[in-house]
Amino acid sequence: MKIFGVVGWKNSGKTGLVERLVCELTGRGIKVSTMKHAHHAFDVDQPGKDSYRHRAAGAGEVVLSSYKRWVLMHELHSEDEPPMETLLAKMTPCDLVIVEGYKRDDFPKIEANRAETGQPLLARDDPQIRAVATDQHHENLELPAFDLNDTRAIADFVLQETGLAPSARPDPTSQEIAPPPVLKNDCFALPAGVSWMPVDEALAMLRERMSPVCGVENIPLSQASGRVLAVPQMAARANPPAANSAVDGYGFAHASVGSGPQRLALVEGRSAAGAPLAGVVARGQAVRILTGALVPEGVDTVIMQEDVTLEEGAIVFHGGISAGANLRQAGEDVKKGETVLDAGRRLRPPDLALLAALGSERIAVRKRLRIGVLSTGDELVAPDGGNAPASKTYDANRPLLLSLAQGWGGEAIDLGHVGDDRAALRAVLDEAAKSVDVILTSGGASAGDEDHVSALLGAEGTLHAWRIALKPGRPLALGMWRGVPVFGLPGNPVAAFVTAAIFARPALGVMAGMPWQSPASYLVPAAFSKTKKLGRREYLRARLDGAGRVEVYKSEGSGRISGMAWANGLVELGDDDTAISAGDLVRFIPYESLGLPV
Repeated sequence: MKIFGVVGWKNSGKTGLVERLVCELTGRGIKVSTMKHAHHAFDVDQPGKDSYRHRAAGAGEVVLSSYKRWVLMHELHSEDEPPMETLLAKMTPCDLVIVEGYKRDDFPKIEANRAETGQPLLARDDPQIRAVATDQHHENLELPAFDLNDTRAIADFVLQETGLAPSARPDPTSQEIAPPPVLKNDCFALPAGVSWMPVDEALAMLRERMSPVCGVENIPLSQASGRVLAVPQMAARANPPAANSAVDGYGFAHASVGSGPQRLALVEGRSAAGAPLAGVVARGQAVRILTGALVPEGVDTVIMQEDVTLEEGAIVFHGGISAGANLRQAGEDVKKGETVLDAGRRLRPPDLALLAALGSERIAVRKRLRIGVLSTGDELVAPDGGNAPASKTYDANRPLLLSLAQGWGGEAIDLGHVGDDRAALRAVLDEAAKSVDVILTSGGASAGDEDHVSALLGAEGTLHAWRIALKPGRPLALGMWRGVPVFGLPGNPVAAFVTAAIFARPALGVMAGMPWQSPASYLVPAAFSKTKKLGRREYLRARLDGAGRVEVYKSEGSGRISGMAWANGLVELGDDDTAISAGDLVRFIPYESLGLPV
């Protein structure tokens, strides 16, 4: 087990560097643990919690465990704080432990350093510091110095220093990096005694049990639209990097003017965007300056060209202009080293503009979640222009789910259609498990004679049938096949759409590296009346009318596909609702907040 440290003064960027290193190194297949030294009496649980009460009662050690994580808490009542070596011995062996703090202990380290701390380098007095990650230049430094935000180069250095580089570094000609582990086989297991489950409980359970399954790759910024950030993005330089003019005009020192009529001699030359004036503008002089041009030395104020009169070799204007007028100050938009985008963000065009403005060339993103889509059932056929017999049903779910998967940012993979043949279904699932991260099936997820998806998962994989108090789409089969999660959706198209949008979308988002996404919704007056069963959540196909009210489709049947195309959102009726009258406020979820294009 290799040890490498990150040290530095307070606010030097240590924790941010550790965070980025952990993400970078685990993305390369390195098993990483961390140790953090705190200089205060930190706590790890809250007053009133059972484990807190155990400790307060005097227990020397408390183990707190769940299916998600476990923690050992040891109380130091009158004992000395244990040395780092003692704590390391209690950790499960891994490839690398990154230690934050413990700067006086004897082990190899890198120092995080920011100019804003104003502190001297620790590296000048600590021979165990092997390099510096900094946002400034240091004279006479004989150690390797990295840009504080160049996580990839720093990770390479750490691997070289610890001897992990030969087996850890990927082939430089390949973008393939080992993905994190897949979900556990029991991740969809229900607590004992659960039968009908409210929607909110089902969503909370999924939210707790999902985790990213996609690896990390470094790609050019130009290819990053729609991709998910793997690490926080920090500004490689300030924006603007230096003070510049916001207008076409004339620049001068504010101290050289007063109130009333003013006359300033013009210096030769001008300052233009990309071609700044090299000289100094003396007090009592002015310089022609264009929008976006760097401010020459001696200039701290710009007057608009419309407010001056040109005379021979001079400008004339009326005084009273404010100091600093018409200037964009260095870093007024973004400061160097500032975190501008958090990990887990799906990049939009404005995000790409921001990263480009800050000089980002390549960024670490999650690989696209590979979403396999499979339809089942003997009755299904592919669209053929309307020539199929009435006994056959055109497969509407597969194009629906493939389109949803692609719109959610995944790599949609068509697994085709399988009839009611268990051996054929097994073969398709086996092959799919080799190339996808998650499988969405439609049909065969209930408990009937021909429901082969649930039967096969139960017999040879893992199956957990979630009976959700929901209309449409009560049965939801969740399981694992050869280590790959399977979402078994209902066969009726409307039910498949609703369960995919409400349950699969946020779960797949977490698997892709994003935070859990609850859809945005709005309270609007109902243009309909309805009664419903107490204790059941209902979703109705709906659209806003010209008066700002919401109307619902004429039929609630799960096979009425036309209603999905007619609608531009869903009305959500709560578990406790029993009667809705026209004019009552109801919750409307627009399609776009479910990841559907407008």
